[in-house]
Amino acid sequence: MNKSIAKTPPLGWNSWDCFGAAVNENQLKANADYMAKHLKPFGWEYIVCDIQWYEPKAKDNNYNNFTELCMDKYGRLIPAENRFPSAKGGKGFKPIADYVHSLGLKFGIHIMRGVPRQAVHQNLPIKNCRAKCRDIAHHFSVCSWNTDMYGCKNTEAAQAYYNSIFELYAQWGVDFIKCDDICVTEFRRWDNPYSAAYEIEMIRKALDSCGRDMVLSLSPGPAQIENAEHLKKHANMWRLTGDFWDDWGKLHEMFDKCELWQGVGGNGCWPDCDMLPLGRISKGSAYHGAKNRYTQFTKPEQITMMSLWGIFKSPLMMGGNMPENDAWTRSLLTNAEYIEMNQSSFGAKQIRRNEKNGEGSIIWAANGRKCKYVAMFNTKNKEQKITLDLAEILMPATDCTVLNIWENETAEKVRRLSPVIPAHGAALFKII
Repeated sequence: MNKSIAKTPPLGWNSWDCFGAAVNENQLKANADYMAKHLKPFGWEYIVCDIQWYEPKAKDNNYNNFTELCMDKYGRLIPAENRFPSAKGGKGFKPIADYVHSLGLKFGIHIMRGVPRQAVHQNLPIKNCRAKCRDIAHHFSVCSWNTDMYGCKNTEAAQAYYNSIFELYAQWGVDFIKCDDICVTEFRRWDNPYSAAYEIEMIRKALDSCGRDMVLSLSPGPAQIENAEHLKKHANMWRLTGDFWDDWGKLHEMFDKCELWQGVGGNGCWPDCDMLPLGRISKGSAYHGAKNRYTQFTKPEQITMMSLWGIFKSPLMMGGNMPENDAWTRSLLTNAEYIEMNQSSFGAKQIRRNEKNGEGSIIWAANGRKCKYVAMFNTKNKEQKITLDLAEILMPATDCTVLNIWENETAEKVRRLSPVIPAHGAALFKII
């Protein structure tokens, strides 16, 4: 695997939280336009089209079981032209990728592991291979929440199929692949633990031979810590949880995941806390909350999410429809000191966790370029003061200049941090 890809955590936008399975060409372009205008100067670059782009009848976050899919003669999924009209004439996603590239950004797509059931049932040929799609399908290896695909057998013909789809993606100009139903184990009890390992390896091999650099992101979670070395060898990102939504309980659980995976990420390989459900989400249906809502997270909870994702060095994938961002949401995504921490810090670790029945305080620290970072989290349901003597993280302890990253306030000659933090909120500091 090329370790020069995703040397820092990728920054981008993904269509799932706001458009579910039904995103269309105009919506992709509108979000690309917004990113190019407002976020690109801060390092944001990926526009990722999530699941079901090959389904003509997709309309919200729900899946249509055993629905008709759009494919080419080799059983390779192609964009539904009623949703992506520029794909007509066999162009696929190339026109949209070209548009995104013209803005100085990068383009990504979601895929499911395996081969489409429809291609198997029609027994379509595999490009550059004598075998057909029926020969490579593992009929007991199926996704429990989506009916589109069969998993692939561990065969040369299956490798040929994966090679063929990544050859197509390279022709389109794809820069980012989010591969689903491949990272977690509990969906596939038909076989041994981490049963998709060989499919991850086939995808890696196909990627490395397709002639184009692409980030590889694996979903859903929770990834298992015992598979960390295999994941680091073959993927750039892998999910730590199932789908993350705007719910305090899910956010609080992420502290456990980050503690478990601390110290693992780096050098092109990043444990992924999942998307940022900020701004306008669930536009097509009521999904984990009201339809067409602004995030259910309070502003302090949004600060907590951003601070934890940032200091842990998770990839950052905005989930809301960006043209509808308010000034507050945009400010979270364009804080230069925050982005600098996420991209350049190292050695992040939890240094204190004092909780009883899920309430209390948590402190994380990380190293920066000639600085330290500290994130202080209040997990209580009420405001509290949290105190940290800088001697706990600095040797020798000296008077420091401290920048409150979210408040953009600087204090000098500081030896102790004692912020008053609102319920479920956080404070984030750069110590110089």
